[in-house]
This record gives sequence, structure tokens and C-alpha cells, in this order.
Amino acid sequence: MADVASSARGDLKLLNITKTYGDFNAVNDLTLTIPEGSFFALLGPSGCGKTTTLRMIAGLEEPTHGTISLGSTEITHTKPYQRPINTVFQNYALFPHLTIFENIAFGLRRRGIKDVDDQVNKALALVELPHLAQRKPTQLSGGQQQRIALARAIVNRPALLLLDEPLGALDLKLRRQMQIELKWIQKEVGLTFVHVTHDQEEAMTMADTIAVMNEGEIEQMGSPAELYDNPKTAFVANFLGQSNLIKGTITGNDGDKLVADVFGQKISLPKNRSHAVDNSIYAGIRPEKFRISRVETSVSGNILTGGKIEDVSYIGVSTQYQVAMPWGQELMVFEQNDDGVAPFNVGESVNISWEPIFTFGLRGDEDAEAGTEVNPDEEPDSE
Repeated sequence: MADVASSARGDLKLLNITKTYGDFNAVNDLTLTIPEGSFFALLGPSGCGKTTTLRMIAGLEEPTHGTISLGSTEITHTKPYQRPINTVFQNYALFPHLTIFENIAFGLRRRGIKDVDDQVNKALALVELPHLAQRKPTQLSGGQQQRIALARAIVNRPALLLLDEPLGALDLKLRRQMQIELKWIQKEVGLTFVHVTHDQEEAMTMADTIAVMNEGEIEQMGSPAELYDNPKTAFVANFLGQSNLIKGTITGNDGDKLVADVFGQKISLPKNRSHAVDNSIYAGIRPEKFRISRVETSVSGNILTGGKIEDVSYIGVSTQYQVAMPWGQELMVFEQNDDGVAPFNVGESVNISWEPIFTFGLRGDEDAEAGTEVNPDEEPDSE
């Protein structure tokens, strides 16, 4: 069994996976296929079940129900060390008494491989740290330790590399740099990466496919662009970036568009981006898709009139505006600072417009605040 499991390759398949602790369902009937060679992210707030899912893939937890397979080999009950799976943790877990070279060579030597020099040196070159081979982990920065942990995992050529909040301990600038490098390394080595994170930017920067998890279930799965441009639920719309959700009623059709009434004003949206189940709808628009114009200016597309600027925040790349609308809702607008438009001031009366194609529609009976109370930068709890 060990030999079969350790040499298994192929797509990772989770079928009807449930993990229960007493009365609590940490993961609920999860079915998922992760294609071989892809960079896959499980994204969600603390307590959503993503870490529990990762631990079941690694063999550190057993599912209450369901099966886990790698290619044609079922590994549901295979011991962690018998699986062709390595994990990179947030705390790196390097051996402090060993040199960097020996840290990376550890797994190879354990497998009885005598001549490790070539493989270790290649792994060090891949993470661009060959000059640190004879140092100890305590002599390295956090970013360097993270790369060594990655090299140690990759050198064994596992079928699957699990990344558990791997960049959480790094500062923001280094984290962004490492996101780009991790993606490059994954393409270079061609391994399947499964990355668990609560950081939406990290998931969107690196992953080919993201599964957004909420309360033990996958809320939506797709490419970063699909999830951002066409979220199916308020939770996804709010958790992945920011959204303006405006309550309305569908009043008619116009070819491939729906027409909706929002507080007495007419807008349209593409039918293929509406997930409403009846006439009740939330029209969703991302803040950067909005345009602000002075009342006297002629504009095209969807237009909402009667706005008043409540707040202006200049943040370099863009200016963020809070615009109070006649029905009492404040809409958020991001305007690029490209010198094209004079900035607007607090108290100015304005209209808001946008292209109909940028509108997505959500069920009108949803909680429009779902996903907003979650702070993506909070420290993740154990799940």
C-alpha cells in the first residue's frame, strides 16, 4: 500500500468529504477536483474549514465521511508519510541545528538517497539562495527561511505541495514579492500546489483556480477573474474585493439584458451575469467601475442621479469617494488618479454612471452584508 500511495500521481479528487467534531460540521459534503499541475487556492475567513480540508489532504485528519484520491489511487486512510505530499507551514519548521544544505537534504537522505548534492543544489538555485547553503536557519531572514522551507519540500518532488498560510509571517512588501516568486516556482517545477489562505490578494495573485469557502462549504469556484467579475453570492462579492450592492426589482427584458428599477431609477445588466431567482435583485458594481460626473455633464450607460460626495480619500493610485444617494445608501467609488478628471470635493452634487456590462445581479433575498464583517487581514485561528 505504501509503495502504491507514495508513487501516486494525477488529479486530486475529494468526494463527498465531511469532517465533524461532535455537533460541529467543519467541512460539509465537499466534492472537488484539483487538476494535476495547477495552482489551486482555498480561500476563506477563519473557521470556514479550509485548514481542516488541507489537513485531511495531508493525512493529519481523517474524514468522517467521503474519499480522497490522487489519480486512480485512494489515499483516504493512508498515513501522512506514505503520501506523495509535502506541506509548507507558516512557521517554516526548519531544523535549527542543521545547515541549510542539510535541511533540504533531510527528506532525500531519509529515503535512502546517498548522492544528494545535485538535487539539493538545484533546489537552492531554484529559490535563488545557493550562497546560503552552509548557514543555519537562525542566520536567515524570514523571507529566506520561507524559501528554504519551499526548497526542502520541492526537492522530494511530491505529487502535491500543500501551502498553509505560507506567507503570513512576512511583512507586506516581502509577501507581495514572494507571491510572484511562488507562482514562478510552481510553473517551473510543474507540481500541483494547494494553497490555503485568508488573504484574497494572495489567492488572486497566485492561483489559477480559487475555491471560496464559507462555513464548511465551497461558495463558488473559478478563476480569479470569474470570481471577481461575476460573483454568484453576496459573500463572494464582499469577501473578494469590495462591492456596491443596490437593492432593486427586475422590471423587464431588453434583448440579452435585464432592466431593473433601483429606487425609481432604471438600469440594465447582462442576463448571463444575473443570479437572481425572481424579480428581487441586488445590482452589484465594483467601486472602480463607477464614474463620477458633475450634474450638468452628459454621460452614457447606467446612470444614478442625486448623489452627494460625503468623503474623499486620496490613496496615491486612486481617490476613493463615498457618495450618499437619495435613498440613504452610501456608494463607494474608486477613481484612477490619471489627471483626466479634476477631483471632486465633499458636499458636491454628482451623478454616478457605469457601463451596463459591469453589473452583476445577486438574489434579492440575500444578506447584502455577508462577507463584509470578515477582516481578510486578521490572524487566522486554528480551524
